[in-house]
Amino acid sequence: MTPNNEQAITSADKTFFQLRNDIVEGVIPSGCKLSETELSTKYEVSRAVVREAINRLATCHLVERKANVGARVVALSPEGLVQLYQVREALEGMAARLAARYMSDGEIAAMQGLLDSHFNKVKGGESYYQEAGDVDFHYRIVTGSKNSHLISVLIDGLYHLVRMYRVQLGMAGPRVTTAFDEHRHIVNAIANRDEELAEILMRRHILYSKNNIEKKLNHA
Repeated sequence: MTPNNEQAITSADKTFFQLRNDIVEGVIPSGCKLSETELSTKYEVSRAVVREAINRLATCHLVERKANVGARVVALSPEGLVQLYQVREALEGMAARLAARYMSDGEIAAMQGLLDSHFNKVKGGESYYQEAGDVDFHYRIVTGSKNSHLISVLIDGLYHLVRMYRVQLGMAGPRVTTAFDEHRHIVNAIANRDEELAEILMRRHILYSKNNIEKKLNHA
């Protein structure tokens, strides 16, 4: 599954992608109760289609179901962040190690080009916001690991929950420049086929990002 699937053909797919995007972007707030009736009116589809979309969102960890409460958008919390980023640190560190081994020279060159385009945004003082899909630095490294189980866990399972934290509590201020520099160092390690360094730098990068978002959550 790709995060930016443009080939959504069924109304169920379209509703799922729309609802997922609205949750990630905060249009539907974290912790919000989901009403099948209201959502079917909003998206102009049947309640059965909405129900299917909500079930799929539960497998992405964006929605949680509780007895006597129903479906809610997951709440962004310091505890949830710590647990999510502990998994990210371990698995994306492994992905960076494998990417240094398996990414083609062409894929690495394309990722370096991606960072060059990001540099212009950082230099212009823009927030270092990243779109979903192939233009996303982390997404490319995960898919570059060539490990189907790792890709499934990180992309199909956790990718959009990570995006939710990043989009709604994303990088601004000094963290923008430091995060960009960390990305550059990780790509250099991958380009040099230094597996150990790539893993160390990725783990450290995710830890710093977690610390940054945790501060914002605790002051929210």
